[in-house]
Amino acid sequence: MLQPPVIALMTDFGLEDAFVGVMKGVIATICREARVIDLTHAISPQNVRQAAFHLDRSIAYFPDGTIFVSVIDPGVGTARRAIGVQAGPYFFIAPDNGLLTTIFKRWPEAKCHELTNANYQLANPSATFHGRDLFTPAAAHLAAGVPLEAFGPAINVAECARIELWQNTPLDNGNGWQGEVIATDHFGNLITSFEAGMLADGSNWQVTVGNSAPPLRIVRTYGEVEQGKPLAYIGSSGMIEIAIRNGNASAKLGVGDGDVVELCRGEFHARPAVG
Repeated sequence: MLQPPVIALMTDFGLEDAFVGVMKGVIATICREARVIDLTHAISPQNVRQAAFHLDRSIAYFPDGTIFVSVIDPGVGTARRAIGVQAGPYFFIAPDNGLLTTIFKRWPEAKCHELTNANYQLANPSATFHGRDLFTPAAAHLAAGVPLEAFGPAINVAECARIELWQNTPLDNGNGWQGEVIATDHFGNLITSFEAGMLADGSNWQVTVGNSAPPLRIVRTYGEVEQGKPLAYIGSSGMIEIAIRNGNASAKLGVGDGDVVELCRGEFHARPAVG
């Protein structure tokens, strides 16, 4: 049985206004059979880096052929390009502002085309709502069978914009790492730049965040600490996260996106671990 095309939407629009609904209406008008999935519309406003992380960690759970439309676009209406990309088994529609950095890193041989063909845009596109007028029409036409090459001229992906991705700096001659908080989720949990694989040697790794919180031992579940206590654990994204059991770690610890975190072997921490 032939499956309907899948379009996944990610924006920083929120759901209070009509923006997302209108984008879905455009898709339905062009390609009624497309199945639309909301990846998230809660990306922090203009936070391209956060969007790049969530896109990178989500794509593996979608079927081949999925068309990802990512509209986090602080440069809307400027000279920044709108692009369509075929990478691996997926398609990506987005502004050329670095949002697809992780995609180009995964698939350096990706095909990229600028979205310039007015036949696949809404008439008289606005300067401020390219999600409606440019990106979702392109995705819907792609879902309806229009080849990527028809949307505009080819672009060498090496010429596409890149952003600086999360990185970790070695500490104590390899006994620890300094990283950062990549994102804060709806619960106030802090997603760090530390990959779960960094714990593979079995050492007594602990995480420190903020100026006053003592180092946290890494546990498996929230239930291993008392209610209201902080903990570190491997989150569903495969990154080490920091949380407060039944609480908001970001608010309680005063920590948010971009703040420094450290991952060290237990014996290298000056303060006793808690949790």
